[in-house]
Amino acid sequence: MVPLRPLGVGEILDGAFSAARRHWRTALGVSFVVAASTQAVGTVVTGLWLRDLPDVTELDETTPVREWLDAAVKDLGGTAVMALVGLVGSVFAAAMLTFVVSRAVLGRPVTAREAWARTRPHLGSMAGLFCLMPLLVGGVFAAGLLPGGLIVASGAEGPGLLALAAGAIAAIVLAAWLWVRYSLAAPALVLEKQGAIASMRRSAKLVRGSGWRILGIQLLATLLVFMIGTVVQVPATIIGLFTSVDLENLSAGFQGGSMSWSYLIISGISATISSTIALPITSGVTALLYMDQRIRRESLDIELARAAAEGEQ
Repeated sequence: MVPLRPLGVGEILDGAFSAARRHWRTALGVSFVVAASTQAVGTVVTGLWLRDLPDVTELDETTPVREWLDAAVKDLGGTAVMALVGLVGSVFAAAMLTFVVSRAVLGRPVTAREAWARTRPHLGSMAGLFCLMPLLVGGVFAAGLLPGGLIVASGAEGPGLLALAAGAIAAIVLAAWLWVRYSLAAPALVLEKQGAIASMRRSAKLVRGSGWRILGIQLLATLLVFMIGTVVQVPATIIGLFTSVDLENLSAGFQGGSMSWSYLIISGISATISSTIALPITSGVTALLYMDQRIRRESLDIELARAAAEGEQ
């Protein structure tokens, strides 16, 4: 699928697409199950819980405090449920698709059942890893914004706003650095059978000295996935809007911030399709970056060549 030597940017991206294409039954099957499950839950939660939330513009100082609290609790609760569902889906997708790509590099077929059997013991550690990263990023932003928030609360709005802006910029930079530093933790966890903390240390070791290159490749892959998702979702969104808006009274738009079930279902289907395509690509790029770093630092290409030769015998 890829040459067993240090890989260029084009070879990593092409390898990710090749893995999804050559093993499409397993890769797309896994990603479809994950995407369809998470989007179905998200659609139901939105439809039953968040669909009729009042528009923020309709709430003002005359609105009773109870209505503000009800809207906030309902919104936060629904968001928390969807975040949890997305986290579970990400854990399954990252673990199984990483294993699929690792077998594709050796030219060996893999079934969804085999991928599940090999990655199931590591799902707990993967869940811990996927919980640690948001906590780290959240802590960074809290630490960056807290001083400015305290200054604003004390009444010094001008200096407080400057401190908030400086803290936000510093937090964004540090969060990006953490994202790159630990971006290879998931494949390290699955392929080296390590725990969450050990895989983060392993990722930091592999990334050291190559952060800018890894950041550029990850951003390029994210841009490609975004473009693919846009191509799929924009037409569906337009169709959903036409099914939700009263064509005889276009100026009314969405009444009370509500969305019709037809709009939610169409949007969910388009999001499922785009996620089904995107998940194998993003997981493939991350897995190939991990292997590329090991080839550059640890001569993994020799081990891969030996393993591939043994598989052909």
